[in-house]
Formats: sequence, structure tokens, C-alpha cells
Amino acid sequence: MFDHILVPMDGSSLAECVLPHAMAVARACGAQVTLLRVLERPQAAGPTRSVDPLDWHIRKAEARVYLDGLSARLQETGLRTESTLLEGQAAERIIEFVRGHDVNLIVLSSHGRSGLSDWNVSSIVQKIILRAYAPVMIVRAYQPVAGDLTGLRYRHVLIPLDGSQRAECALPLATTLSRSHGSELLLVHVVSRPEMVCRAPPTQEDIELVNRLTERNRLEATRCLENLRSRLPLAVQTRVLVSDNTAATLHRLVKQENVDLVVLSAHGCSGRTEWPYGSLVVNFIAYGSTPLLIVQDLSPDEVERTQAEMVTREHKGH
Repeated sequence: MFDHILVPMDGSSLAECVLPHAMAVARACGAQVTLLRVLERPQAAGPTRSVDPLDWHIRKAEARVYLDGLSARLQETGLRTESTLLEGQAAERIIEFVRGHDVNLIVLSSHGRSGLSDWNVSSIVQKIILRAYAPVMIVRAYQPVAGDLTGLRYRHVLIPLDGSQRAECALPLATTLSRSHGSELLLVHVVSRPEMVCRAPPTQEDIELVNRLTERNRLEATRCLENLRSRLPLAVQTRVLVSDNTAATLHRLVKQENVDLVVLSAHGCSGRTEWPYGSLVVNFIAYGSTPLLIVQDLSPDEVERTQAEMVTREHKGH
């Protein structure tokens, strides 16, 4: 479970939307929260031009006052809180901090100082979630924010499952949060209809084969969810759905059930485990509209580096 939560801040009100969520998770897990601000060199200065020393000193002082103020607000609620101020490129320094300080969870606002955009997450957030190799929570900055830091309660928590042990690694966290918040926990398994390769219309035999396999998988999914429900230490709801599009079905269910938190594993039974995330997680990052908590089931050593990352490291080594 989490004991060290990192909350990157950039001084914007959009970024502060994460604070109630960070507190909600920290309280449920008994975790410490670290507020991190990274000051970047002004773009106008360029890599070779120097920054005005007085201006830089003022910016650092303002950033420190800002962090101290936020930290004091969190500490007043009884939360163990620290704050850190760094200099450099935001994404790179945040990732370095995660790897060097035993961070269990990063809570990120989808957008920050650069403002809202048509993209569901900012470019900095994309870099962090692809390279931190750690559990991540994404809070949608375009959604209404709770004014009271301690008033946030998750009412409906959804966890997608697929019968694999990898998918189930998100269960302990979802259970802990649901118990702490008195949430309704909904376990969902979407059974995909098998695809058939055929240039001509399917025969009756083909259709019956697909139906038999689909029904077999539906019954097995039902059995798995019932087994999980009997072993969990709280009352949960289960749902088995049959669909041609798992992601679209889950998105509809999130809206229908007024889900306010989706918790899922980075990989399921079909996910390529050499990559940071499976296709369902990538879909929820790009198209989801609710807070998303991703439990990373791989260690950093198990994730395959991209070609760009390996080439960059080679050049830096020279």
C-alpha cells in the first residue's frame, strides 16, 4: 500500500485540483504527502543566455512561500506533509525525484499552468506517466473541485477486471479506499465477443460457435467475480457485460453509475508487459473523464525502454 505520495504543483489553481484527492488517498492509506515544485528556466532566456539573478531569486522565494502555505494547510488537517523546491525541466526532475525517494504514488492534475486544452492530459503529464514507472493518479482539471480539502468522499468506485491476477492487483487499494470512504465498489468484467476471420458472411455454424464461446466466457467471468466478492472484506457489486468494445462499454458504465473514481491495474491478461500500460489504461488516460488511479504491476526493470530513450542515454554517455 502507499506510504509516500508525491503531489507536483506548478503554482496554478488548475494544479491545485489534486489536493483533495491526494488527501483522500493519503488518509485512507496513512501516507505522507510531499509537495514538489519545479522551477523551469524562462524560455526566453534560452539554453545559453543567463537568467537575471535577482529575478530568479524572487521567483524561488515566491515558490517557497507558495509551497509552505500549501503544506501548512495540509498539516492543519493532521496530514504528514513535506515540501521540496527543485530547478530544471519539470517532467525530468519529477521523474528523478520519484525514483530517488521511494515514492509509491504520483497524484497529477491533467492540466496546470499552461491552461486547459483539447488534449485530455498535458504534455508534461504524458511524459511523467510514461517514464515514472510508478502508480499514478490523474485528476481531471476541467471537472468541478471540492472547496474543502477534507470534504472529498468517493461514492462510487469502479474497478475493471478480466480474470487475470495482474488486473486483480488493483483490488487491495480499491478495497482500502472504499472502506475508508464508505464507497460502493463495483467490480466489472466485460466479456469481448471473439472475432472471426472470414471474407464471406458468417455461417450459422460460425455464429453458434461464437455464441458458445461467448457464453462460456461469460459464465467463467461470473464465477470469478462471485469468488472475489465472497473473499473481499466489504459488500461489493459485480457486473458481467458482453460487448464488442470493452473500453466504450466501460466508459458508458462510468456515466450510468455516476462513478467518481476508476481504479485499475496497468496491465491485464492481454497487455504487453514490456510496455508501461495496456491498451485499456491508455484509452482511459486519453478519453476518461473521471479521476483515474493506475496501479503499476511492473517494476521499473521490467519495462522495456523505447528506442529514443536508449539512443538518448548513449549520447549522454559520450
